[in-house]
Amino acid sequence: MAKNTFVEQLKEGDRFDDLFLIKSARLSETKAGKSYLILTVMDRSGELSGPIWDNVEACHKMCRAGEFIRLKGLVQAYRDKLQLKVDSVQEVDRDAVDLADFVVATTRDPQQMAEELQRLVRSVKESFLRKLLNHFFKSGAIWDRFQMAPAAKGIHHAYAGGLLEHCLSMARLADVLAGHYEGVDRSLLITGALLHDIGKVHELAMEVGLVEYTDRGRLKGHLVIGSEMVAAAAARISDFPPDLLVHVQHLILSHHGRQEFGSPIVPMTVEALLLSFIDDVDAKMNLIEQLRRKMEGGSMQWTEYQRSLERFLYLGGFEEKETAEETNT
Repeated sequence: MAKNTFVEQLKEGDRFDDLFLIKSARLSETKAGKSYLILTVMDRSGELSGPIWDNVEACHKMCRAGEFIRLKGLVQAYRDKLQLKVDSVQEVDRDAVDLADFVVATTRDPQQMAEELQRLVRSVKESFLRKLLNHFFKSGAIWDRFQMAPAAKGIHHAYAGGLLEHCLSMARLADVLAGHYEGVDRSLLITGALLHDIGKVHELAMEVGLVEYTDRGRLKGHLVIGSEMVAAAAARISDFPPDLLVHVQHLILSHHGRQEFGSPIVPMTVEALLLSFIDDVDAKMNLIEQLRRKMEGGSMQWTEYQRSLERFLYLGGFEEKETAEETNT
């Protein structure tokens, strides 16, 4: 069963009859006590929501997160946003769809990113930190999961391969800044960049394009999980310096920058300060990249209000790159 139109192509007034992945389905009630279903569906290009007013109980049983459905209806505007007006819902067997139409993944080459990350690991001069990084990034189950994991449930790098992309991007910036500012421990900063989100391999789970928190992730969070993982790895390395372990754990535990943003402690070393800034800028620039990729052409335009940034943004889409033939003429 083929998908015909992607979410990013839908406009106000379009009628649709197509396949979608259910992201969420939540029962609610009007003030008058009438039940309705708030349905959010997605594909690899984006997501849309809308209410279902008829046959609510039957639709709720049919609409489970992670399942596929065929929807018929109309795209309409409500409070300056597009939403779905659903006419009918039909269950679809998972084996009948092409998962590539629904799984959001990094646009970078995963193998190239993995190789570049491992080159950075080899460039770390401090031998204990290099051994620590090899524990996670040389081979094994953690390395396999790390390469496919998302970096978040939403906002930034929230797609397959996002964690690898995010950590590699941060390590590149760390390499530049360590050479730019005097007295920065390059080995420690790059280690922090590569390991700061290692706990997300256990905090988040991704199945058929949907990112959800694990029980362990909700109860502990990736900062604590990551600190524990690093301590366990260091314990397996003979004579790993206790003070060095404390510094690496400090990088992980403080990288959100402020306690109100989830860090149990604030950055208190040069490397921890730099790491928190690098993490913040890389997350924001990825959010902006995702917005720009959905814009047509290079003309400047206003985005919708971005709650995570508390502002509107004035951006232009990415202009198409010249072909090699055009460049050479």
